[in-house]
Amino acid sequence: MPGTRGAVPVPLHTNGGQRDQRDLTEEILEAVDQHEHVPTAEVFPSTPQDKIKAALDRLASRQMVEYETHDKEEVHLTEEGQAIADEGSHEYKVWDAVREAGRLSLKDPSLANASAKLGQGNAFKLKWIKKDGDALVSLADSVSDTTREQLQYAQEHRAFQDPKLLKDYSKRKLVNTQKVIAYVARKGPRWAKEMPVEVTDLTAEMIADGSWNTANFKPYNFKAKGTLGGEGVGGGTGALHPLNKVREEFRKIFFNMGFEEMPTARFVDSGFWNFDALYVPQQHPARDLQDTFYVSDPPEAGPPSADESMDIVLAEMDVDDDQDESDHPSSDPATRAKDTTARLDYQAYYDNVRAVHQDGKYGSIGYRYPYTDAETRRLVLRTHTTAISAYVLHRLSANPRPCRYFSIDRVFRNETVDATHLAEFHQIEGVIADYNLTLGGLQAFLKRFFRNIGVPDLKFKPAYNPYTEPSMEVFAWHEGLNKIVEIGNSGMFRPEMLLAMGLPENLRVYGFGLSLERPTMIKYGISNIRELLGHKVDLGFIESNPAVRLDRE
Repeated sequence: MPGTRGAVPVPLHTNGGQRDQRDLTEEILEAVDQHEHVPTAEVFPSTPQDKIKAALDRLASRQMVEYETHDKEEVHLTEEGQAIADEGSHEYKVWDAVREAGRLSLKDPSLANASAKLGQGNAFKLKWIKKDGDALVSLADSVSDTTREQLQYAQEHRAFQDPKLLKDYSKRKLVNTQKVIAYVARKGPRWAKEMPVEVTDLTAEMIADGSWNTANFKPYNFKAKGTLGGEGVGGGTGALHPLNKVREEFRKIFFNMGFEEMPTARFVDSGFWNFDALYVPQQHPARDLQDTFYVSDPPEAGPPSADESMDIVLAEMDVDDDQDESDHPSSDPATRAKDTTARLDYQAYYDNVRAVHQDGKYGSIGYRYPYTDAETRRLVLRTHTTAISAYVLHRLSANPRPCRYFSIDRVFRNETVDATHLAEFHQIEGVIADYNLTLGGLQAFLKRFFRNIGVPDLKFKPAYNPYTEPSMEVFAWHEGLNKIVEIGNSGMFRPEMLLAMGLPENLRVYGFGLSLERPTMIKYGISNIRELLGHKVDLGFIESNPAVRLDRE
């Protein structure tokens, strides 16, 4: 049987006496049949506006009725305004009390409250009373309480006779306004006193017996809108944050240039990987509390060792690399990870790092200070993703070969938050390991890399980093700021760092990095970093901004 929709007999009152949706449409039809125009607010005063609107839309979609929408502002009395309309204004009450007493002391308790003091001021202005020594006396035998009369009129007519009064009474918090929507219904082109039966489904039986030719099909409403945030077509959709859009663009650039992405889930790391392995001395200012977030629970890390979860991910990446399969007979990543770890001596690596710092090694005189084991085990929120690079490069010593790695993830520093600095931000880092690399090669690579993100002309300036030598800051012209700005840092990792890992002497490593926030701010025209991250972010800005192409304006 085909689906139908139409008039179905139902009780006039259900659900405890409340009018249901079917009863309301029938009552609207009855009212429209008896009157040329039906103001719904007057005919159905107790029915909620949304119920009226739904019933009218149901009838209008069938062209049985038409309706017009009228909205207006109605005046409603506040609690104080209602009290004045019932009992009289503050100034009238003061005048009446003075008239009854004949002479009312200024210290009388009836004049002590705030409304009485306000009433005194107004009564003085209206010249209803005056001060006589330490008392009040009346100046009029009778008065007209205009305030009360005007509020009573507003209460009855939902408006003031003079529209200018609304601003004054609203300021005095005696009235407020409410927007009221009302409808006026009339007969439509396909008027009928009863809801016609409508067929919603076309069936094979209807086609066979020809009844579809005379059936009253329910029309489709192609203008119906879905609910914002609901399920299905028309519902709300998610939006990528600008940082994620720019991050994805950088990832594509790295992948196109032959890089592999390092696993970076280790937000908390030991002082060894974050500082010592990078040839950062234990007295360096970067390790002070005012620059670094230290973790108190647990109080310390163990000695340097393998990270199984990271090694498995790296082993999966190694499958695609060109290497001697006899070294890794198993294709299982976990087995390959264990095989690589077995060829790494973490204690020897730790001893080499200690020797480089304390006594000097590999042709370096070192820092020549007493190396403290406790400092290496302090846990920190990583201050740079180079801590991950150090772990990956040490793992490379089990099978030295040319490779390219990158990472884009969060780092943490104890910075004072301002328009350009946050305590948490994202670092983009790349490392390239190959034989007999030179500084000129690094400059050529950086020019190619930054050209891919729309920065064609670079300038280099010598710099100092504990773990790279030589080191260079990277600068470029900023059109918006009309000046040269620093956009990154770079260098060649020091022999003291790489040889301690067990890497061959002629295998050298480029390192370079920049923040993710700065190019994102430049690309989206953001001047304050707090508008990009944190509680001040405008969600409308997040949802409305398009995807980004770094190599295009």
